[in-house]
Amino acid sequence: MKSLLFWGILCMPFFLSAQTATLEVKVLDVSSSEGDILIALYREEETFLKFEHVYRTQGAPAAEGMTRVVIADLPYGQYALAIFHDENGNEKLDTNFLGIPKEPLGFSNAKLKTFGPPGFKECVVDLQEDMVIQITLE
Repeated sequence: MKSLLFWGILCMPFFLSAQTATLEVKVLDVSSSEGDILIALYREEETFLKFEHVYRTQGAPAAEGMTRVVIADLPYGQYALAIFHDENGNEKLDTNFLGIPKEPLGFSNAKLKTFGPPGFKECVVDLQEDMVIQITLE
């Protein structure tokens, strides 16, 4: 009996750390049903908006008005989301020669600033249970 209790206590952190949730993102102001809505999730401030350090990506076909994207099995924790409407389906955010986005984009909990994107801390969503958020494209 003592060994069963010992193994139960030893394995408890593993089971607690494996808690996951589903994040449903309602993307508002989608201008057309052309292309896809693409979402990048980041977990660290230092790697925010660096594509090679994306924690996870998720997408869905665009639906004019509102597009729903469901991201399942996310470990509890903090995430910052960057999202864009890939209107031409090339799977990248198109920009002009100055680097200014030519496709609509948005961020969790924050808006695009006059001279660039918001920071990680401004975009953080604390996922501790299943949740639904709304992001409006700009």
